[in-house]
Order: sequence, then structure tokens, then C-alpha cells
Amino acid sequence: MQIEELRTDVLRVLDEKKALDIVQIDVQGKTSICDFMVVATGTSERHLQALANYIVESVKKAGVTPLGVEGKPGSDWVLLDLGDVIVHLMTAQAREFYALEKLWDPSLVDEIEIVEG
Repeated sequence: MQIEELRTDVLRVLDEKKALDIVQIDVQGKTSICDFMVVATGTSERHLQALANYIVESVKKAGVTPLGVEGKPGSDWVLLDLGDVIVHLMTAQAREFYALEKLWDPSLVDEIEIVEG
């Protein structure tokens, strides 16, 4: 499966299974760990696990074996390493706290709040 097909499949599954605020970030040239990151919000910890399971099932049918899945049941963040695509599934609270998009997408730098202590 090509990178574009893999990314498209992940995005399709997330959309079909009602993930929220799906964002894809092109990290080519910024890191060697993957080419794309996909970040999405789940409505609950159970929803995160279900989203992860649906993605794993879909990519396996297409011949892709996930390299890793991190995040136990009850976690507020599940990470799927699909090789060229890494998927971060988070609760709204975890996503706001970690702000991954701001770390990887320079166009969002202006939105970072600076807190003086």
C-alpha cells in the first residue's frame, strides 16, 4: 500500500467512525520517523480504542501490519505507528494539553500562548 493510499484509508475510517477535528500534518523533511501524522479527537476513551481497532482492521485488510499500538484501555491518547503514517487519537483534554499540531505545523505557531511565570 502506498503512502497516499494508507493516509486516505486512515482518514476515511476516522471520518466514517465519527472522529472529531481530524488534522493531517505533512512532516516530510521535518523528521525521519514518518511522512504524515494524523491527529483526531475521540469523544471518550472507549471511542479512542474503537477508532484504533477500526484503523488496524482496515489497514491489515490492505496488507499493512501496524508497527506498534500504544495506549491501554482507559488511556486518553492512543498512538498507531503505521510506518509512513503515525496516528494520534486523543481525548479533547489531552489534545489541548499536548497541542501536537502546534509542534509540527509552523502555520499554527502564532496560536501558541506564552505564559509568563
